[in-house]
Amino acid sequence: MKKRITFIFTAIILGVFMLIAFISCNERIDAGYEGILVKLYGSDKGVQDVSLVTGRVWYNPLTEDVYEFPTYVQTINYESFTVNAKDGSVFSVDPTLSFKVKDGHSPVIFKKYRKDIKEITETTLFNYIKDAFRIEFNKYTTDSIISNRERFEHSIQTNMGDLLNREGFSLEQMTSGIEYPESITQAINAKNAAVQQAMKVENELKIAQAEAKKLIVQAEAEARANELRKQSLNSLLIQQQFIEKWDGKTAIYGNSPAFFKSVN
Repeated sequence: MKKRITFIFTAIILGVFMLIAFISCNERIDAGYEGILVKLYGSDKGVQDVSLVTGRVWYNPLTEDVYEFPTYVQTINYESFTVNAKDGSVFSVDPTLSFKVKDGHSPVIFKKYRKDIKEITETTLFNYIKDAFRIEFNKYTTDSIISNRERFEHSIQTNMGDLLNREGFSLEQMTSGIEYPESITQAINAKNAAVQQAMKVENELKIAQAEAKKLIVQAEAEARANELRKQSLNSLLIQQQFIEKWDGKTAIYGNSPAFFKSVN
């Protein structure tokens, strides 16, 4: 009886052990990920040449480990940092990076950095970004950055894209989130206000000129009309208008009666 109990107990322990071993000796690589098998000990310590694709991977947890690298596009919003321009002005950069691991490059990336993708993203890639901005900012003064903003950011994105490509990544998009120093922001706002005021004055001047031209045209038209009326008021016209409005009575002018008074 005791032997039977011992046998059952041993079988249970063995079953539990095998279940734990079964669970711990395999890893499922989901879609959108690449799995890599890493040798932890021995002369073969390193990354095998074969990238493990999606599916279930069997390994020895005592001497091997499996890492998963996502191959879909990831977008990371990094913490802002400051950087100096060539003339010493301090700019704030709040970068956002969208990237992905190039298909089949997970083993190469892990072999170089010995980190998982989360740690690489938070440390290594962030350092790359800061270095890229520092190098480019050192080439520009504050004025040249403002006047060449598009070229400045394009250069950073190009350099960053080339670097990530060499490291096994693909750059999808990067935004800088650059903020100018407070003094520069105030100067820009003042300049914009001055430009707007100048445009307002110019518009008001144009309106005033238009109104003046309108008055001149009206005055010239009125003068021309008066001149035409003056030329048309001859004696015959006046007499005709008199006849049209005459009530049949003899008009008297001065001391002597006359039918028509001379208007010459």
